Amino acid sequence: MRYIGSKINLLDKIENCINQNIHTQQESFCDIFSGTGIVARHFKPVYRIISNDSLYFSYVIQKAFIENNKTPTFSRLKKTVENPLVYLENEETPRKHNFIEENYSPTGKAGRMYFTSENAQRIDFIRITIENWKKEKKITESEYYYLLSSLLEAVPSISNITGTYGAYLKKWDKRAFKKIELPRFYPENNNKKNEVYNEDAFDLIKHISGDILYIDPPYNSRQYAPNYHVLETIAQYDNPKLNGITGMRPYENQKSAFCSKSQVNDAFEQLIKKAEFSHIVMSYSSAGLMSSDFIERILKDNGKKTTFSLQKIPYRKYKSKIYDDTDLCEYLFYIQKKEQNNIYIIKHNTPKNYERLKIADSALKYSKYIKSPLNYIGGKYKLLQQILPFFPKNIDTFVDLFCGGCNVGINVNSKKIIFNDMNTILTEMFETFKKKPLNELINMIEEQIKKWNLTLENEYAFKKFREHYNITRDPIELYTLSCFSFNYQFRFNSNHEYNNPFGRNRSQFSKTMKNNLIRFVKKLQETDAQFTTYDFKDFPIDDCKKNDFFYCDPPYLITTGSYNDGKRGFKNWSQESDIALYNFLDNLNNKGIKFALSNVFTHKGISNDYLIRWAKKYTVHHLKNDYSNSCYNTERKGSDEVLITNYTSEVEK
Repeated sequence: MRYIGSKINLLDKIENCINQNIHTQQESFCDIFSGTGIVARHFKPVYRIISNDSLYFSYVIQKAFIENNKTPTFSRLKKTVENPLVYLENEETPRKHNFIEENYSPTGKAGRMYFTSENAQRIDFIRITIENWKKEKKITESEYYYLLSSLLEAVPSISNITGTYGAYLKKWDKRAFKKIELPRFYPENNNKKNEVYNEDAFDLIKHISGDILYIDPPYNSRQYAPNYHVLETIAQYDNPKLNGITGMRPYENQKSAFCSKSQVNDAFEQLIKKAEFSHIVMSYSSAGLMSSDFIERILKDNGKKTTFSLQKIPYRKYKSKIYDDTDLCEYLFYIQKKEQNNIYIIKHNTPKNYERLKIADSALKYSKYIKSPLNYIGGKYKLLQQILPFFPKNIDTFVDLFCGGCNVGINVNSKKIIFNDMNTILTEMFETFKKKPLNELINMIEEQIKKWNLTLENEYAFKKFREHYNITRDPIELYTLSCFSFNYQFRFNSNHEYNNPFGRNRSQFSKTMKNNLIRFVKKLQETDAQFTTYDFKDFPIDDCKKNDFFYCDPPYLITTGSYNDGKRGFKNWSQESDIALYNFLDNLNNKGIKFALSNVFTHKGISNDYLIRWAKKYTVHHLKNDYSNSCYNTERKGSDEVLITNYTSEVEK
């Protein structure tokens, strides 16, 4: 699709800008003025993507390419239509005037020449059919946006225009006579929960945050909405009242302040001030309404000045005998953002009706759930939104029987929490976190980093510090050590000596790590929490009450978690362990105590048959195992992640 300001020829430059300036692993990338989504698509294999545009037709395309991670199967529709794309291209169209033919073809009253009558009829037929399939629930939401996006991608190829829809040609271009062909495309699967918004950038920036923010705003006075009004009308198909020779739809609510000379400077400054992102990358034309000096000043006012960079990429916008401007260039700006003064969390992660809660005095990424400061193998942080809704609403004592990194327990609402794990090294660390004043804890970590000269590249210092910890066994030193370890993980040898390698150019006590620790410790210190180190079989249950609740996330027998093998100084997990746990849970059930068990039925063609048989007497919930720090993340397709409960949840009722 031809699009004003498309960055398709700048993608390698943007990627180089990121690689040259950002030397740590980042998780998310936000394209807040996404357009046709060229940049967002390019970076989707690497990051979790947040994509936004105020134009609805752009939103449709992003829903299909960015939010969607797979090619639709159209399983419901195939009962009546074998191949929906072939059907939409070739089925006979009804002989009546619909909106596109009536308003954008020569057979309509206005006689406009955007499409031939035949193609206009086909567009109407396709658009109406897609909408009917959706209303009749013959297609899913993702299939709906896939088909609609295919139509929008096809329309420019048969449009009688020079590039945009600001005007149509008075004579027919030969491409207008082509038969419309719906492209088949295959969305990239990045195994991440990508987010797509149809918002004004100034509204959205208040309610999102992340690692990398890419800004590609309009740079001149040409508004995008009138230039793509036909695509917008096809996307919305809302029968708008049209105006003028070109049949323009109303677009007052879609005007961009970046296209106004009197508004653009203030708009840009406010956008940068409110951006809760660690890094900002911006592309802009030297012919734009804002000067490069102004952009630089605003970025430096709100970022770390020493990280600022500006790259000028020359190009020729016009080339003719009359005008050949070789001075025009594309700017690529980069800066690392300053830390903000307030911490907020988003309580409702929806495009509208955001609710923010101030909780501390340093920067923090928005998240519905608190994340453990430890990158613990098998952690359930990314499954919390699937697991927690199934938990009982009123819990007196919550027992996290295999607490690990405490991702689940720290996010549960209960009067009391018991975190239990046989790994005494971890429980000692968490107990230290609970007792130590937060400011003192942060200061100690930062002093250790300074004292030992721990950096992204100083492997020698890391190894010396690791040797030091294996003598002192200090819990705070262990946490600091993990911040500079490969993948931030904990690994011990059979003597309980820490032996995880150095995380060169990847691991550090970053802003994200610091924020995770602050939120976690703050919640932990406000909670009636107790840490125990029982073998699960020995956990005392005689005094448990009716409203107590046990959550179990044991090692998974048929996966390859390193904590399963018994070679790390901790007890191994076996078939006998599985059976003993099932007996323990049966005993809880007999006492009328509720429980939930996380596990896998199948993995890579192997099934846990004993678990499957045992679970038949309880309720089984099948989950989407889309988290990355799993002990079996090498092959997701073969894993059936389940949550087994001995009760019916409020969700099911």
